Amino acid sequence: MKKIAIFVDVQNIYYTTRDAYGRQFNYRKLWQQISAQGEITAATAYATQRNDDKQIKFHDALKHIGFTLKLKPYIQRSDGSAKGDWDVGITIDVMETAKDVDTVILLSGDGDFDLLLKKIRNDYSVCAEVYGVRALTARSLIDAASIYHPIGDGLLL
Repeated sequence: MKKIAIFVDVQNIYYTTRDAYGRQFNYRKLWQQISAQGEITAATAYATQRNDDKQIKFHDALKHIGFTLKLKPYIQRSDGSAKGDWDVGITIDVMETAKDVDTVILLSGDGDFDLLLKKIRNDYSVCAEVYGVRALTARSLIDAASIYHPIGDGLLL
């Protein structure tokens, strides 16, 4: 049975599905689709923590589905911008996990991950799949993936 690891850039998926479709991503449907393809040996969702009730319920739902949740505090800067970037954490976890699985699935549209996917494909001969909103996914990330899955109606609430 194929071993699969899933890594979710939660903020990226939240904002891209909201901006492109005005809808939320269906993590339960994603889990069902991927688990039909093999054994999910690792599934991590990376998010910011604001401690409001709606977000706590969402985090609990992710855990109930089967995701391990990694949280960083939400930091509001004095200029109004926010910080909560998980790129380095995701990269480290993917590098540590890729050697033990057949497929790495990344949910993000962030082009910063293109080098990571190229590296794990070359070094570990894994299949590197990406799920992202087509209009908001970096071309370099699509090109670096073994398989690109555009997020559409089937994976939205």
